[in-house]
Amino acid sequence: MSRPDDHALRLRMLVALGLLVVLPFAFVYTFVALANTVGIALLEWANERPYHGEFYVDPVLLAVVVLGGLVVQYRFGPRAVVGSVGGRSVDADAYPDLHATVTRLAAQVDVAKPDVAVVESRAPNAFAVAGGGDERVVVTSALLEELDDAELEAVLAHELAHLRNQDARLMTVAWLLPTITYYLAIAAFYVLYGFYRLLGHGFGGSSGGDSDGRGLLVAVVVITVTAVVTLTVSAMFWAASVLFYRVLSREREYAADRAAATITGSPAALASALETIDETMTDVPDRDLRRLDGGTEALYLAPLEGRDFASKELVSTDIFPDTHPPTAKRIERLRELARETE
Repeated sequence: MSRPDDHALRLRMLVALGLLVVLPFAFVYTFVALANTVGIALLEWANERPYHGEFYVDPVLLAVVVLGGLVVQYRFGPRAVVGSVGGRSVDADAYPDLHATVTRLAAQVDVAKPDVAVVESRAPNAFAVAGGGDERVVVTSALLEELDDAELEAVLAHELAHLRNQDARLMTVAWLLPTITYYLAIAAFYVLYGFYRLLGHGFGGSSGGDSDGRGLLVAVVVITVTAVVTLTVSAMFWAASVLFYRVLSREREYAADRAAATITGSPAALASALETIDETMTDVPDRDLRRLDGGTEALYLAPLEGRDFASKELVSTDIFPDTHPPTAKRIERLRELARETE
C-alpha cells in the first residue's frame, strides 16, 4: 500500500511514546513528594512528635513496575478495550461478508488479517486495537445496518490503516494511564463519601473522653486529607493523559482517511460513510453513547461527542481538545481528494 508521508503523525507518536513512559514516573513521584511534605506533617500532628524518616520509592523497582504494566497492557489491552464496550468476537460463519471484506483489504494493506468483533449498539461506529499479536477491528451493529457495501469497505480500510500505521498499537497501550488514574480518583472519592456517610450515621458514637475525641479528629483529618490529595493528583494526571491521548488521536484520523482513500481508490465512499454516521448519530440516545464510551472515545472512526450533550458531555471540550478533527472538515478533504483523482 502506498502510504502518505505523514511526518506530523510520526512526530506525535514519538512524543506520545515518551509521555507514555514519563507520566507514570511523574505520577508516582508526585505522590512521594506530597507524602514527604503533607504526609509527614500529618504524621507529626497525629502522633504529637517529630517524624525523622522519609518516604522513598526505588527508581529501579518503579521502572520494573511501570514497564511491566505497559507490557501487560500491550499484551491484554485489545481484549480489555473491546470488553469495556461489550464487543464480542464473531466468526466467518456468522458474518461471512464482513470477514471476506476484512480479509481482502488486509491483503491489500499487507497486514495480517485481524480478528473481527461486533458491538450491539444503535450508534454506527468502528475502531481498531492492537497489541501483543492481538489485532482487532471492531464495528457496531448499527454500522453494518446503515452503510452500503462501498461505504463499509472504506470504513474497514480506514481501520486497517490504523493497524498499518502502528498508531492503533500505541493508542491501545496509551489507554492504560487514563484508565488507572480515573479509577483511582473514583476510589478516593467513594472512600471520602463513604467515610462521611458513616460519620453522619453516628460512626464513633459518643466520645469517651478527650483521648477518644482527638482520635476521631485525627481519623477525620487524615482520611480527608489523604483522599483529597489522591483525588486531586489522580484527576490532574488523568487530565494530562487524556490531553495527549486526544491530541494524538486528531492527527491520526487524517492519516487514516488518506490511506483509506488510497486503499479503496474511492475517497467519496469514506466521505459518504462519515456523512451517514454524522447524520445518524443525532438520533442515538445518550445512554447508548455512554455505553459505547468506556474511555475509548478517541479510538472511534467518528467522535461520540459530535453533537450537543448539554450538561451531560462525556468529557468537556471546553477543557480538552476534541478527540477527532471536525467531521465536516474530514468530509471536505475527502471530497477534494475525490475531485483530484477524477
